[in-house]
Formats: sequence, structure tokens, C-alpha cells
Amino acid sequence: MSAARTAARLRDRYGPWTVVTGASSGIGQACAAHLAAAGLDVVLVARRADLLTGLAERLHAEHGGQTRVLPVDLAAPTGARRVAEQTADLDVGLLVQAAGFGTAGRFLDADLAEQLEMLAVNCQAVLDLAHRFAPRLAARPTGGGMVLFGSLVGRQGAPGAAHYGATKAWVQALGEALHVELAPRGVDVLTATPGPVRSGFADRAGMRLDTAVSAERVAAGALEGLVRGRMTASPGALSKLLGGSLGPLPRPLRTRVMSRVVRSLTA
Repeated sequence: MSAARTAARLRDRYGPWTVVTGASSGIGQACAAHLAAAGLDVVLVARRADLLTGLAERLHAEHGGQTRVLPVDLAAPTGARRVAEQTADLDVGLLVQAAGFGTAGRFLDADLAEQLEMLAVNCQAVLDLAHRFAPRLAARPTGGGMVLFGSLVGRQGAPGAAHYGATKAWVQALGEALHVELAPRGVDVLTATPGPVRSGFADRAGMRLDTAVSAERVAAGALEGLVRGRMTASPGALSKLLGGSLGPLPRPLRTRVMSRVVRSLTA
């Protein structure tokens, strides 16, 4: 599908407003840029107000349209509720949940507080936002959409990134179920499962991603998959290669292979 046709379908089905979490960097920022370029108005959600304000100014200068900046920490118990409340006056047709982070290393060496924060951002906030926005999306005459971000490591156990992989497996299972459950209500749900991505994720996770795909390519692939009505999308050649080669293997062997993959990426 051409970029122009994808943009038109995004605008016609999901406009006028979209909410993008994790918008200050990486995949979230790339999704916000793609959606603004397609002619949608964008609510930018992340912790850093200064980064969001700079992005909002750039998107308006390049594409016109409206933006709204919401500096919210989704690790906080009230974070998702604040996003829902502060967008209640908008006709939101698309929710892109790109906020999240990961860590790498031995599970026994992991900091529990950081792992609990990861659980709150990668899972609890995703559940909270999906549950709050799904009724709004289903009530729209033109329907709505939701994009969740899993990961290639969520398709099996990921020794060396055990808890991060588990959070992404949870997202994958939720997204696949919602794709089927919400379809009769007119809500499209896609879960993207990228492999290594060039973004701020690698720095926080302590990984080197020499063969990573760009965040822009992942965003474009996910949004195209959404308008095509797919359940999942694996943007990037490496993600497709690894996913295709691991898929036929028995699950225990896939987990052992993923252990080597994670080890090769860990600085």
C-alpha cells in the first residue's frame, strides 16, 4: 500500500485526534510524526514536558494541525486516568501505546524497584488505557483503532531479558485477543512485534543494536498493518527473519535460541 493511501485511510477512519504514548522519543515519536503528516491531530504523552513541547512545535511547523501536550508518568497509578480525563473533550479515534522500556541482564541481579516500574508502564498502563479508551473508540460512527507494541522477545522466553520479554508476551496476548473481541464493535487492534530498534531503549536496557531497524520504519510498518486490518505486524527485515526462523521451532528450543540472541545484543 502506498504511503499516500495509508495516510488517507488513517485520516478518514481514525481522525481527527489520536493519542500517542511514549511520544518524546523512539517509536512513539516516529508514530506521532507519521500521524501528523497524515493529517491527524495528535495528543503527545510522555514524562518530559520540554521534549513534548519541542516535538509539538516541530509537528505544527511541518504539518499544521493541532497538538496537545500531556506530561504524564504512566508508571504512576493515576497516569492512565489523567490521560483519559485530559482528552475527554476530544474525538479520539486512535490510541497508540508506544510507551515502555526494558532491561537486560541476569534476573537475580535485577533491581526489583525497576522491574516493578517496568511492569507498571509496559503492562498495567497498557491495560488501563485500553480499558478506558475502548468504549470511546467503539462508540464512534467511523470506528476506531488501537496499536500496542510487543516485541520479538515476547514470542518465547528471553533469558537475559526475562522480565522484559514476559511483559511483551503479556502485551501480545492482550492485543491478539482484543483484535478479535473488539472487531465486531468497529475497533481495529494491531500488535506490532519489532526486533531491535534504534531508539533510546537500547541505552536504558544496556544493549548494543548494530543491526537495528529505525523507529520510523517500525512506526510506518505498524500503521500500515493497522489500516490493512492485520492482527500483528513485524516491521523490519530482521524481525521478519528471526520471527520466521524461530516460529517453526519447539518452544524450548526457541527460548534457548533467544538466549543467544539476547546475549549477542547485551553490552
